[in-house]
Amino acid sequence: MALFVTKFGGSSVASVEKMRNVCERIVEMKDQGNDVVVVVSAMGDTTDDLLKLAGSVGENLKYRELDMLISTGEQQSAALIALSLIAMGCPALSLTGWQAGIKTDGQHSKARIRDIEPARILQEIDTGKVVVIAGFQGLSPEGDITTLGRGGSDTTAVALAAKLKADRCMIFTDVDGVFTADPRIVKDARKLSSISYEEMLEMASLGAVVLQPRAAEFAMLYNVDVEVRNSFNNNPGTIITEVAKMEKQRIVSGVAHDLNVARIALFDVPDQPGVASIIFKTLADKGINVDMVIQSAMRDNRNDIAFTIESNEFNRARPVVNEIVMKIGASGMSYKTDVAKVSIVGAGMQSNPGVAANMFDALAHKDINIHMISTSEIKISCIIDEGEIETAVQALHEKFGLDKVD
Repeated sequence: MALFVTKFGGSSVASVEKMRNVCERIVEMKDQGNDVVVVVSAMGDTTDDLLKLAGSVGENLKYRELDMLISTGEQQSAALIALSLIAMGCPALSLTGWQAGIKTDGQHSKARIRDIEPARILQEIDTGKVVVIAGFQGLSPEGDITTLGRGGSDTTAVALAAKLKADRCMIFTDVDGVFTADPRIVKDARKLSSISYEEMLEMASLGAVVLQPRAAEFAMLYNVDVEVRNSFNNNPGTIITEVAKMEKQRIVSGVAHDLNVARIALFDVPDQPGVASIIFKTLADKGINVDMVIQSAMRDNRNDIAFTIESNEFNRARPVVNEIVMKIGASGMSYKTDVAKVSIVGAGMQSNPGVAANMFDALAHKDINIHMISTSEIKISCIIDEGEIETAVQALHEKFGLDKVD
């Protein structure tokens, strides 16, 4: 008998009819003699609707209270799935994140899982029940409900699979797996049969929404193989695994893009020890995550520093940056919110020269100007104008022959 941890996203449980389809899959797994733990997201656009409802109350809302509110979406899904399974003759029990023993830090809206005490889950499994768990949530050391950030149900599922030593972790969504690019932009995008943990982590953090970055991080840290599958068909999905298990290594595995980007530049920053620390610690203390950072060449003991943040954090970050400018004695700041990030990712880039040159050549041939560049061993990212993102993704997909990936 195997233990499966499955996760069904918002589109998979968006209606009672779709929930019935999910339950049929779960019953099929159970009938084959497997133990099943199910993690669910909120129905459809429930989380967005709850946030809009909260917004009608006023501004400067407390994240603790928002967590209390939006965590109810996943609880609704968990209860409805459990009720549906019971109606189909399959014993089931729903649990909130805290009832399932999921313990987090105290960072509301972006909490991180610190530990899982699975005694209740194991107890219910032993009685033959399917355990349905509300994803995206846990309990802080202070005893408060916390949420894990957008896509947090993915992290819940992978963390549970690691803790329970599950035989398989399956993420069910509304696409067939991980593609070489967004199929809505590139019609020749191909589904990958497998992808490494490192590549998936980069793809997820660069805008590929098929898996939350922290879920990919958990999978890599605890060596959990994850399969991304479509909940609406029986097609094989994409296996996320370690490089050694993959049949062959590609130079570039995919093109990712992210529209949730804003670029901020600080001018004439004093070139002295501790200044960069002041800038980025101040932002971090306000909960603002910084992505790409570039510092220009020094002139007259000053330089410019540019960085990117999520555009939905810009209104919160702008007054903080203005304070930083005054604090460090910079001459000013500028910003640009109509930009986007396009990236190529591939484990094979480490041992193949010329990849960056080919990327820049492809963008140049389309007259696309690059504002910022960031690299790691397995990815290259460029900030470009938002209006050119589709052209850029298509050009890079073609340049690296991703339409021919098996």
